[in-house]
Amino acid sequence: MRARLLPLLVILMAGVLLALGLPLAVSLAAGQQQRVVVDRIDDSARFAALAQFVIDAEGSGSTGATERLETLQLELARYQQLYGIRVGIFLRDDNAMARAPGWWELPEKGEGRLAFQEALAGRRSHDPAQVWPWQSHGKLLVASPVVLDGDVVAVVVTESPTDQMRARILDGWLIIVAGLAAAMLVAFGAALVLTRWVLKPVRTLDAAAHGIATGRMNSRVAAAGGPPELQRLARSFNEMADNVEEVLEQQRAFVADASHQLRNPLAALLLRIELLALELPEGNEEIASVRTEGKRLTQVLDDLLDLALAEHTSAELTLTDIAGLTAERVAAWRPYAEEKGVRLTETGRTAVTGWADPIALSSALDAVIDNALKFTPEGEEVEVSVAPAGPFVHVVVADRGPGLTDEELLRVGDRFWRSGRHQNVKGSGLGLSISRALLAAGGGSLAYERNPPHGLRVTVAVPRSDPHTV
Repeated sequence: MRARLLPLLVILMAGVLLALGLPLAVSLAAGQQQRVVVDRIDDSARFAALAQFVIDAEGSGSTGATERLETLQLELARYQQLYGIRVGIFLRDDNAMARAPGWWELPEKGEGRLAFQEALAGRRSHDPAQVWPWQSHGKLLVASPVVLDGDVVAVVVTESPTDQMRARILDGWLIIVAGLAAAMLVAFGAALVLTRWVLKPVRTLDAAAHGIATGRMNSRVAAAGGPPELQRLARSFNEMADNVEEVLEQQRAFVADASHQLRNPLAALLLRIELLALELPEGNEEIASVRTEGKRLTQVLDDLLDLALAEHTSAELTLTDIAGLTAERVAAWRPYAEEKGVRLTETGRTAVTGWADPIALSSALDAVIDNALKFTPEGEEVEVSVAPAGPFVHVVVADRGPGLTDEELLRVGDRFWRSGRHQNVKGSGLGLSISRALLAAGGGSLAYERNPPHGLRVTVAVPRSDPHTV
């Protein structure tokens, strides 16, 4: 969840910073250019006043007009030499009254010509187009009218290089980028802290829920840190887990007590049945049926007690030679298999270790092998194989019996469940449930699938590493 939430927060924060940074960068560039334009306008106003002085002297026929023009030309030259800005005073017919450098002409078209025409109309030229740092050949042209007696008699035009202005814009942008980068780092750090603070209770809750799902009913959530809503959720989860554990404990205690308490009356009942059988003719079918049902009921009570103990007892995990233990159980069941005419074979690894309770694993293997031999017809084979599979060791018991349908595969292992085709086969329907409970206490599991062309494959999985340390 953190891997999904953190990028989302980072993207949102980056979007906010860009939404703030881009207008700031544009505003900075416009401000730098506006400052230059205002400065050029002030310079143009000064040159326009000098030009008025010259034109007024020429119009009055004053003998000092030539000297005034030379002074103006000298002023323009010094200005151009000092600042590198081209400047010229052009009459209405485009002829230059004075200019620096002397070869500079008005542009025939473009923004320069448009600015000149607007100045002739008595208006200062509109703000020039924005110059950006990547426009290395950009020029800034400003035109101001020279007005004498209410008429525009000439135009002052300045053409400024933009190198220094673009450099200042770029420097400002670098400062903005540095500020945005610093803000992004701070925001990223804040996002890390925020996501850790928000998701820590979620991770703890997930671990506790997983622990309960895998049979560790004592898993709880420490309600510390995180938003108040998650703290309240943690407390509610703990209350729910306490209630569930209490209900399950009551259920286990009831099953164990009922099984234990019923055994004595049942034993007495079977004894009386045996006494009654002495007074009946030998081979009475009803007595034989009652004896069979009594023994089946005794087996059910014993299995119920075993199931209650299996679900209540914690596993004592040790590093176990799974292959060796499996070989022992196969050897123990081989005489029974030979008696039934079924081949019981062992394949796979001869030495592989895993973490398991040896007694619980032996019981589970006995139940699985017993089922396989029970439903495999004479002349067929039951194969037991051991192999590592990632973080688990798999013991696979594959038989050649009738197998199960897809619907039956979904229910196999449920308490008291037996296929309708196998109701007459000896058993209580609790063997696989007991095996599953024994394995789950140690982090193991049971899985079922078809064994083509017919039969059932049961996989007993135990962890290769101690699940209590993970």
